[in-house]
Amino acid sequence: MKPAWVYILKCRDGSYYTGSTTNIHQRIQQHENGEGAEWTKKRLPVEVVFLQEMSNKDEAYQMEQKVKKWSRAKKVALIAGDENSLRFFARKPDFRNKK
Repeated sequence: MKPAWVYILKCRDGSYYTGSTTNIHQRIQQHENGEGAEWTKKRLPVEVVFLQEMSNKDEAYQMEQKVKKWSRAKKVALIAGDENSLRFFARKPDFRNKK
């Protein structure tokens, strides 16, 4: 199967955009040229802050949909590679204060 990628872009206004693609170089170029998603067109320039290769486009799309539902804090932890914070923010809010 053809590999695919899930990616996160940081936009000019500080917001994050999550996407997936089978051609990462072309897709990033589209975003940078204002030919990408409506969200990024209005928030140029964008910067790639996270990129992960996946086995195939279905796996990448599933990960994209999962990450899109995450809180900003959890996305920041993913971008930073902070596994402890990622696990913390994965917990339900009422369980975060319990040890």
